Amino acid sequence: MQLADFDFDLPEERIALRPARPRDSARLLVVFPGSALRDLTVSDLPGELRAGDVLVLNDTRVIPARLKGVRHRGESQVAVEATLHRRLSGSRWTAFMRPGKRLAEGDRIAFGESSDRACLLGALDATVTGKGEGGEVTLSFDLAGPDLDAAIAERGEMPLPPYIAAKRAEDEQDRADYQTVYAEEDGSVAAPTAGLHFTPELFARLKARGVTTEFVTLHVGAGTFLPVKTEAVAEHRMHPEWGEVDAATAERLNAARAAGGRIVCVGTTSLRLLESATGEDGVTRAFQDETAIFITPGYRFRAADGLMTNFHLPKSTLFMLVSAFAGLDTMRAAYAHAIAAGYRFYSYGDASLLWRAA
Repeated sequence: MQLADFDFDLPEERIALRPARPRDSARLLVVFPGSALRDLTVSDLPGELRAGDVLVLNDTRVIPARLKGVRHRGESQVAVEATLHRRLSGSRWTAFMRPGKRLAEGDRIAFGESSDRACLLGALDATVTGKGEGGEVTLSFDLAGPDLDAAIAERGEMPLPPYIAAKRAEDEQDRADYQTVYAEEDGSVAAPTAGLHFTPELFARLKARGVTTEFVTLHVGAGTFLPVKTEAVAEHRMHPEWGEVDAATAERLNAARAAGGRIVCVGTTSLRLLESATGEDGVTRAFQDETAIFITPGYRFRAADGLMTNFHLPKSTLFMLVSAFAGLDTMRAAYAHAIAAGYRFYSYGDASLLWRAA
């Protein structure tokens, strides 16, 4: 398939810059292949599910992964910005850097306010120890472990998606808005945005309905925002992301499926991880590894029956994924309806509930 197969026109005013309040008041487009589209709200979700169904949610927590600093090389100084991408060890991260071409191995970078060196956490310095493609570098920090995590939390900014950051600055409200209410495991540089719609009250109503919830962890990398640059879709390569499904969770998912329950992933991150942990025999197993799974039309789904997800960018890997799940023609029609009906798109936008094409 070609990249142009996944293109569509999206008016700029459809891009949401702030989330709906309350969270579950966002709109929800229900997409069942072969049936009419239905316009609901996220608060209606319990009525779309039945006792025995399982929601699978990603409990990753977004870290303030955007860091501003100064590159030092001899007497030369250049302002730089890093978006942490993937943790390699207690002190090493890969990061996308701007301007990446002006960095070389051995360069020293001081992140944060250079005038503030009153405490250890103020000294957030790193050495460039590797360079990759597209401005990606390896940073070896002077700090490690919890000290490094605390320094990043102190100095970093929430890594809002480019289509929001280009229109307004990150602020204190984003530290709450760009985090799910159930976030638990630090490590993502982008939110699992379908989960942003959930509230404690919605979880209580789902439980009363007989719907259970299971939590998995996939640390979302900054690669989720990178455009597909190859015209032939099959030539695109995904950046790996670390995920975990523990053995007890896998066992409960298998039991629910065997009892006739439907598995509904909340977000493409949960779906990609669950598909990575499930074999061709349909059995989900414990998983603790990186995944670079790339799902496009023609993929045979093994684990998920339903998918709750926001509305994605044209020509993105995520629009390819939802087109694989519900059918390309179905999703083209659904997105055309959403645009005409005023749905809000992207990370802070509205949601859809997709059921898998047969």
